Amino acid sequence: MPVTLADIRAAATRIAPHIRQTPVVADPDLPGLSLKCEYQQETGAFKLRGATNAILSLPENARANGVVTASTGNHGRAVAHAAKQVGAKAVVCLSRLVPSNKVQAIRDLGAEVRITGASQDQAMIEVARATRDEGMTEIPPFDHNDVVAGQGTLGLEILDAVPDVQTVLIPLSGGGLAAGIAVAVKALRPEAKIIGITMENGAAMQASLRAGHPVEVTEEASFADSLGGGIGMENRVTFPICRALLDRVVLVSEAEIAAGIRHLARAGHVVEGAAAVGHAAILSGKLTLDGPTVTILSGANIDPGLHARILAGADAPETP
Repeated sequence: MPVTLADIRAAATRIAPHIRQTPVVADPDLPGLSLKCEYQQETGAFKLRGATNAILSLPENARANGVVTASTGNHGRAVAHAAKQVGAKAVVCLSRLVPSNKVQAIRDLGAEVRITGASQDQAMIEVARATRDEGMTEIPPFDHNDVVAGQGTLGLEILDAVPDVQTVLIPLSGGGLAAGIAVAVKALRPEAKIIGITMENGAAMQASLRAGHPVEVTEEASFADSLGGGIGMENRVTFPICRALLDRVVLVSEAEIAAGIRHLARAGHVVEGAAAVGHAAILSGKLTLDGPTVTILSGANIDPGLHARILAGADAPETP
């Protein structure tokens, strides 16, 4: 594996002073299901772990030249926060699909925002230019050993909280979160099942796993907007790990994601669509709870207006 349990344990030590160890709580309406409340992370999403580990691992001269990334929002916010902590310049490249609340949150942390194109893949073109012409260091959103190791620290915390876990449900996009958790959990509890869950619209990792190699997909509007984007045609880290360690991938519809958001809101968890995909799969009957199960509530950065519209019954995103 490109990332090992030792890498993840080293990351846990490195980032401990900079991140929150988020709680694991029971779902009051679904016996056997525990919720890893990673949306309570300081930047509102799990991405802070990977970004912090990657930036802390950089040599001083690389930090001095600044860091750059492309993001669907949460990773950009994490990079901005982690860079600010060490006094490094951060540039975050976003597509026009990224919600305005996430764009503003990145700016509020002092990062420079560059909006370009209609997909994360197009935003990556500006990242390549900035690394080539400005000497900045790229902090990829997922396909990077240090980023994956940082996300994998969640797996260690899950096993501490639920040592007999049978199944872990993980929002799946580029695969950084799924890969990191899978490495940690499979190393320490190999009998546990790792299930990636993503939206039907533009499921890049699922399409790539089915094809046997990275493929491009058309990015579409989704309630789970932070799961958008491709996995990168030159993917070297997350694709091979997900191919080796994921037991299954489940696709959920927009209406099912909306139902998951509403279920979690009733339980007091205000989360974005990506964080609700585990519940979307369970409530729709696509997954059946079998033994202790943990689902990752990955982020809270949902536009308040969108959240209100979903609670009022909206079952499909508005077309841009």
